[in-house]
Amino acid sequence: MGWAVGYDDRLSRDVGYGVPAKCDHPGCDAEIDRGLAHICGGDPYGGEHGCGLHFCGSHLFMSGRRSEHPGRPQLCEACYHEREPFPQKPDVPEWLEHKLSAPSWEEWRTEHPAEVAAARLAVSGPVRFTVFSVQGHE
Repeated sequence: MGWAVGYDDRLSRDVGYGVPAKCDHPGCDAEIDRGLAHICGGDPYGGEHGCGLHFCGSHLFMSGRRSEHPGRPQLCEACYHEREPFPQKPDVPEWLEHKLSAPSWEEWRTEHPAEVAAARLAVSGPVRFTVFSVQGHE
């Protein structure tokens, strides 16, 4: 079985090396995927010690200080310091557009109309209105 695309019920989001994403570290926009190479905890869903969020190589901490946390794999800054996890970032537009248009996602689109509507809204961005003022009109 591959981990190209799966679903994390705990975080309510798609995961796998086939899912493009942004690093979940606040302020970082590095492009990654949601595969095991980028997961805090090193195992699906974060394993025993990680939060299960996904980070670029600059925001995962590994072997250099492993003696302080024996048996723990790659961890994000929050988990390394045993703090609350960072807020997760939303899906990137590229992924949402794929889910909205790829034939392989047709069944999902049929079964999840509310999620499809939310994805369409996220891809289209916020709606902007322009207010016009008409001078001298009563």
